Amino acid sequence: MHVLPLHPLTLLACLHRRLRPPPFLRGLVAPLKKKKLGLGGTTVEAMPSSLHHHHSSSSSDTDNNNGYKNGSSGNSGGVLAAAVPSARDLVLACADLLQRGDLQAARRAAGVLLSAASPRADAAGRLAYHFARALALQADVRAAAAGRVVAPGLVAAAATSSAAARPASSGAYLASNQIAPFLRFAHLTANQAILDAIEGARRIHILDLDAAHGVQWPPLLQAIAGRVDPAAGPPEVRITGAGADRDTLLRTGSRLRAFARSIQLPFHFTPLLLSCAATHHHQQVASTSTTTTTSSAATSLELHPDETLAVNCVMFLHKLGGQDELAAFLKWVKAMAPAVVTVAERETIGGGFDHIDDLPQRAAVAMDHYSAVFEALEATVPPGSRERLAVEQEVLGREIDAALGASGGRWWRGLERWGAAARAAGFAARPLSAFAVSQARLPLRLHYPSEGYLVQEARGACFLGWQARPLLSVSSWQ
Repeated sequence: MHVLPLHPLTLLACLHRRLRPPPFLRGLVAPLKKKKLGLGGTTVEAMPSSLHHHHSSSSSDTDNNNGYKNGSSGNSGGVLAAAVPSARDLVLACADLLQRGDLQAARRAAGVLLSAASPRADAAGRLAYHFARALALQADVRAAAAGRVVAPGLVAAAATSSAAARPASSGAYLASNQIAPFLRFAHLTANQAILDAIEGARRIHILDLDAAHGVQWPPLLQAIAGRVDPAAGPPEVRITGAGADRDTLLRTGSRLRAFARSIQLPFHFTPLLLSCAATHHHQQVASTSTTTTTSSAATSLELHPDETLAVNCVMFLHKLGGQDELAAFLKWVKAMAPAVVTVAERETIGGGFDHIDDLPQRAAVAMDHYSAVFEALEATVPPGSRERLAVEQEVLGREIDAALGASGGRWWRGLERWGAAARAAGFAARPLSAFAVSQARLPLRLHYPSEGYLVQEARGACFLGWQARPLLSVSSWQ
């Protein structure tokens, strides 16, 4: 049978020009609507297991389980077998239209995907929905910028920063910690690295650069209280929790203070308020003259010479800008002489990129990462879970929005890039202890029984992946 190759942009071009499709396309448009772009059941095209370029083909199991391969239905010529573009192809085609500045066609293409996908579909359908929504948002942002005769990058950056400044609701954040192992893995592994570094310290200061709801710290406080020398008494612990939302920081401080009282651990919490422009942390000056009350959030950092300092960067470094800003930030941290710096960030197949300016390539890298995340949730969370819906909308959906935004190219550096920047700033890797690695594996056995999650130790760091695809790394530096 003769097979006619069809690039997804061919279909999008017909939509854009509002033309009646030519005869060889008439059999394509109807199946797209009827089959909802193949986003349900087993007609989904699986995401690739590796990615070298955004035009690379998908994995072999996709080729064997692609509902589009019988595409001749409704086409009298029967020439469209294996020609119908997948949802992934359409997402990348939409990103390509945005990259080329064809905002109207991009918005229409995103609309096609949104009309076919659903946040309540299977994993691939939900993934396509969130990517289509993120691309539609970017089209609207760029269109608004063009209408106001303002540089698109400035408006997009402001929109992305504004979205990032709004933390997910406490319910969605806690649900994410319950149904997916990523945060718990990062927190427990970083906590053990901190615990190893502060052994014997009498005054401990933890600078948490993305405190959010503070769920990382009760286990660490409990561990510190549990190994107190009766003769010396408990050490004093102070956490400086940074964030862009004042109310969230104050509530976090209140919860942590109440917990510390319950275990009789001397504890102080200092909120550090960061404005959207204050992600240039290296410009902030450490101050010993500012006293912070519990009723307000400070905008400067207190350092005490008799404290052992730990700096916690869990899902934080990607928020910084290019290499220059990252280098300046790490130099600023190094100047504080911390006992340990913990870093947890997303990983990509292939080791990551320093920066991805090409939107289609960035969308492909992001889809490869989040397809594994959505597949993992599909395998471990019951169908119809409200908690999963909240997590995907408020946590993962916002991450996808930011990844495709104006500054999203800096999300995908990976440990190789973070490590090179840290070493250039004068840091040395602090290998995680065997106990830290065993702690990282423990929650997977207890809370996430799926065999798809894998923990591996490599290059002095600990990696969490799904089906051999690395998704998150935790490393420790000194």
